[in-house]
Amino acid sequence: MPSHSSATTVQGNQVNYTRSMAIIGALFFVFGFVTWLNSVLIPYLKIACELNNFESYLVTFAFYIAYLVMGLPAGWLLKKTGYKKGMSAGLLIIAAGALLFVPAAMSRTYVLFLLGLFVQGTGLTVLQAAVNPYISIIGPAESAAKRISIMGICNKIAGSAAPFILGSILLVGTDDLVGNLETMDLAQRAQGLDALAARVITPYLVIMGVLILLAVFTYFSGLPEVDTEQEDETTAAANTGKTSVFHFPHLIIGVLSLFLYVGVEVMAGDTVVSYAADQGIPLDEAPRFTTFTLWAMIAGYIIGIIAIPKYLSQQKALQICAVLGVIFTLSAIFTQGYISVLSISLLGLANSLMWPAIFPLAIADLGRFTKIGSSLLIMAIAGGALLPLLYGFLADVLDPQQAYWMMVPCYLFILYFAAVGYRIRTR
Repeated sequence: MPSHSSATTVQGNQVNYTRSMAIIGALFFVFGFVTWLNSVLIPYLKIACELNNFESYLVTFAFYIAYLVMGLPAGWLLKKTGYKKGMSAGLLIIAAGALLFVPAAMSRTYVLFLLGLFVQGTGLTVLQAAVNPYISIIGPAESAAKRISIMGICNKIAGSAAPFILGSILLVGTDDLVGNLETMDLAQRAQGLDALAARVITPYLVIMGVLILLAVFTYFSGLPEVDTEQEDETTAAANTGKTSVFHFPHLIIGVLSLFLYVGVEVMAGDTVVSYAADQGIPLDEAPRFTTFTLWAMIAGYIIGIIAIPKYLSQQKALQICAVLGVIFTLSAIFTQGYISVLSISLLGLANSLMWPAIFPLAIADLGRFTKIGSSLLIMAIAGGALLPLLYGFLADVLDPQQAYWMMVPCYLFILYFAAVGYRIRTR
């Protein structure tokens, strides 16, 4: 029979675990909300700053390229600060990026908007480099995808609300404004676009305030540190003689898989509003398709929570998702109107379990290389910068529908990682 002391310890550990999950869930909610605002900012800034398709997708480039540029510095920062202080620092950096939207809107300067997005992406790089390995490590390795799926629900609930909230502020009446711009003289045109740009100021000041409060709360919370520098005997023996993360082929293949996954996920969420408009759906109605995309992802996360690891392994779930990605992409290409746009939204279901499966499979058995391996995976989020930009270029050169062909090889490579790549090790 367990002693009173051991029972108290177990109960205390459970309380700490639940509290840690709740705090990390709040952080996933925050970066979900901030990230999925881009789907509204793309068509909004395209109008306010008078951009073409390629230029408008610099929104995703500026935001996600920060993960590539700042990924390794984020890892170094976490080595100095630990996970908890790193999370607080990330939140404050995101707040600074939100503040830059004020002068950007007042001057209607697209470069300043892009700088603000880059700074927000930098903060999210630090935050993600801390919370993703943290949530993978604080429980059993075989259920890591399940825990990340729970966090994903927090992320996507926020993401599904973000387009509705910001869209109702920024995009209301924009179809009428666009229709009237051609009949306005230069002064009226500038006045109308300045008024449109000013709509973004209040929401981003509110976002900044919330981020600062959450940074302070996280700093003073009881969130425990975890030590990834120490290895168990099995991991230490397997990693004898290994001097860098490049001695782990499964990690490198996982990084490329994550790069492609984030690219197609961002394309599914951030291009669907513009694509819906291209398919003849009114612009003030189009943001709901981003919400549909995120609802589909939430449905996938719920399936993951129920099925992993009881009915499905992490790798099997990833294989199924990759196949669904190919099917829904082809459906979008070969159909028209609402069915085609809904097929893009359904990519949310295909993408849902990719991050929860790829991340733990890629950092498995890294031991003392976990922090730097995590930083490389966070750098791979730059796929969200480059692939949508390529899509924007192809949408101008070909058309927005045919540009989706680029998704098919991405999903096929992810299928390779899920079937073979995650098992490749060096002796």
